[in-house]
Amino acid sequence: MKVNKGVEWAAHACALLAVLPEGWTLSAEALAAYHDVPPAYMAKQMQALSSAGLVVSVRGAAGGYRLARPARDISLKDVFLAVEGAAPSFRCTEVRQNGPCGAAKAQCRKPCGIAASFYAAETAFRDSLAGVTIMDVVASASAASDLGKAAKIATWIQSNASRPGTER
Repeated sequence: MKVNKGVEWAAHACALLAVLPEGWTLSAEALAAYHDVPPAYMAKQMQALSSAGLVVSVRGAAGGYRLARPARDISLKDVFLAVEGAAPSFRCTEVRQNGPCGAAKAQCRKPCGIAASFYAAETAFRDSLAGVTIMDVVASASAASDLGKAAKIATWIQSNASRPGTER
């Protein structure tokens, strides 16, 4: 299954927002810079996350984004659906009805074995994503990080995040 790179970017943005101090925000530009991705494209992912209720956008000079709820309550499936939408990735075109030996429409009331298998695989994929939270991702990254990297991230956050109601 091919997943839009925006899903990856959005998941990484949520993981970074998850480690912000309470009430602090990061701008879409800062998130793009941190991940070295195009700012306009990151802004698009952040808008999708905001529309889905996963992040909150704070306006103003010290504005930006923060998670809308605790990282333990946001799954990778939530992020995937926010960016990709809920429509299934596989779309059956009933090719079995085509050609000289095509089946009659009346014979195609149930999905064929191919469509049923793709639908089952997509359900398993989405169920797997539902079992992984942003907090799980952060915990895994933290366990794999050394203290130097953690300190570098903390310094970057201090330099780039803001607390609404204060100047940057």
